[in-house]
Amino acid sequence: MNRDYMTIRQMCDTFGVTARTLRFYESKELLSPLRDGQKRLFTRRDRARLKLILRGKRFGFPLEEIRQLLDLYDMGDQQQTQYRATMERARDHLAALKKQRAELDEAISDLSGQIEWGTRMLASMDPDDSET
Repeated sequence: MNRDYMTIRQMCDTFGVTARTLRFYESKELLSPLRDGQKRLFTRRDRARLKLILRGKRFGFPLEEIRQLLDLYDMGDQQQTQYRATMERARDHLAALKKQRAELDEAISDLSGQIEWGTRMLASMDPDDSET
């Protein structure tokens, strides 16, 4: 196999994804492998895009937003538009994640307090404790 191309199985093994996932990304126009009959051949570009897709998903970006950012690669401005748009969306997304984390921290604290209160209430109602 030419080092410039990878089969679907090689992509799955390399990136830890399923063939179904790769076909789904292809159907969403995130990847565009070459075709050799029924065989899909993924280029270096596809591999780079898949890395970015997986990173974007890990950060919680929707696939449509990832696709839009990837499509900016071909603007012909040395990727400046792509980098600017990615940084802007990344900053917005980071702010949203931090807000979610703060809300989760507050909910965890509140729930922990309720559990402690409930535990104390149950302990005060235990008939075995009142006999001693």
